[in-house]
Amino acid sequence: MNDVNSNEIRDQLPSDLDVSAFVGPYQFPDNSRRRIPGYLYLGIAALSLLLWLVSDQSSGLVNDGFLVFAIALAAFAVFVLTSSWKMTINERDALVHASRAVEFAVGHASAQQVWRGVRSRPTWRVFCYSAQEPPTHRGLVLVDAVNGEIVECLVEINPDNAATSK
Repeated sequence: MNDVNSNEIRDQLPSDLDVSAFVGPYQFPDNSRRRIPGYLYLGIAALSLLLWLVSDQSSGLVNDGFLVFAIALAAFAVFVLTSSWKMTINERDALVHASRAVEFAVGHASAQQVWRGVRSRPTWRVFCYSAQEPPTHRGLVLVDAVNGEIVECLVEINPDNAATSK
């Protein structure tokens, strides 16, 4: 019997997501990696359908549940495959697109990847402040990570700056 201490068993991030061991600029994982499980789901659905087709229908091992499972899994596989967008805009490109969309010179800015819509289209949410010290304006820009289009742009006077100047 294996004598393993429960404190020794730990979850780990995949090596491409573990930023503690990485030196240099971080490369955000691409959504097109979703294609791998999508094709696996499609293959399992095809195998289930094949088993249902070639089995003896009077068998207690394979029944109509295999057909229902194959159809449901194939539909889910199509959804996964159609939502595995190839990202052409990285975080730095999104910051450049956002700085062009706002009407002020950008100082501090940060980008976060979010997904929008039923098919989970990747989008960069860029929050930026004007270059003045303290910043006079701030903006929120949504940049499509597939084609670089500006989805939405909201610019306002920095309320934090207005509160401190009173």
